[in-house]
Amino acid sequence: MIKENIKKWHEHIKGEFPGGFDELLADDVIFYSPIVFSPQKGKDLTTLYLMAAGNTFGGDQSRDGTLQESSFKYTKEVLDGNQAILEFETQIDGKYVNGVDIITFNSEGKISEFKVMIRPLQAVNIIHEKMQEMLKQFK
Repeated sequence: MIKENIKKWHEHIKGEFPGGFDELLADDVIFYSPIVFSPQKGKDLTTLYLMAAGNTFGGDQSRDGTLQESSFKYTKEVLDGNQAILEFETQIDGKYVNGVDIITFNSEGKISEFKVMIRPLQAVNIIHEKMQEMLKQFK
């Protein structure tokens, strides 16, 4: 079941999953952000944070201000039981970002917990800055 569930996540990342976050996320999902101390609870807040993250991790801008092709990619995947750990890499403003998404699915196959861990420190700092900007735009 975990393979089918994580396949939906990968399809969503590619823009190929028609149900989007509404279909993927449980109503009571909990999101753990690398930049916010308290867990974000519920589908609406989690959607907001994941949308902001998607735009933040979307890729570097070229010198003329246009968005380059996204450098975000998953590099490793560990699936076990109802959990997936997906390691990723990207570049933001020329800074290397490495992290993991730890995703837990409930018995209905919906995401019940989503935790993001980021390294190195310069990546945490740039993500913090960019996510704050992005969240202001979405609110």
